[in-house]
Amino acid sequence: MKFKKMILMLFVVVIATAFTNKAIEGYKVGDTIEDFKLKNIDDKMVSLSDYTDAKGFVIIFTCNMCPYSVANEDRIVALDKKYKQLGFPVIAINPNDPEVSRGDSFEDMKVRASEKGFTFPYLFDEGQKVYPKFGATKTPHVYIVSKKNMKVEYIGAIDNNSRDADNVTEKYVEDAVDALLASKKPTKTETRAIGCSIKVLR
Repeated sequence: MKFKKMILMLFVVVIATAFTNKAIEGYKVGDTIEDFKLKNIDDKMVSLSDYTDAKGFVIIFTCNMCPYSVANEDRIVALDKKYKQLGFPVIAINPNDPEVSRGDSFEDMKVRASEKGFTFPYLFDEGQKVYPKFGATKTPHVYIVSKKNMKVEYIGAIDNNSRDADNVTEKYVEDAVDALLASKKPTKTETRAIGCSIKVLR
């Protein structure tokens, strides 16, 4: 009888563990971020401190292989073209382990950036050291940071339709950056990022 109870308790623990998804701790809105230095697709190292004239950054964790990321590529390019000249450039980071996500290697990133005409840095998070600090869990996952205090101003999705750009009714990132450019606080500072999970070698 005791043995059966032990088996039952063990089963309950295993089931509970399997369905427990511990959130990654990371930056929250209002937090100050650390600078980072990652390799760009041009083989040069890039850090936020390189952008001496920037007012802030639209940091987007994205990748080659996730269909949600692919569906947002044109929107990411458009964000950079619109806001880079206003002081808020896009900084894209691929957080996936290429051993797990085939097609997300550094060489594959170069090919994809060339095919899509990326106008922004596309950085490789080698060793996956940067994305956990942010607490990113999806691709795409956006963090808007003001440069003055390196403070997080917004976390979440690009807009309210991750799959279909034609049916977007709320442009979260544009609204947030527009508010910051007008020296105002964004109306929405956090939304739910919808996309693929970041691929980690376990």
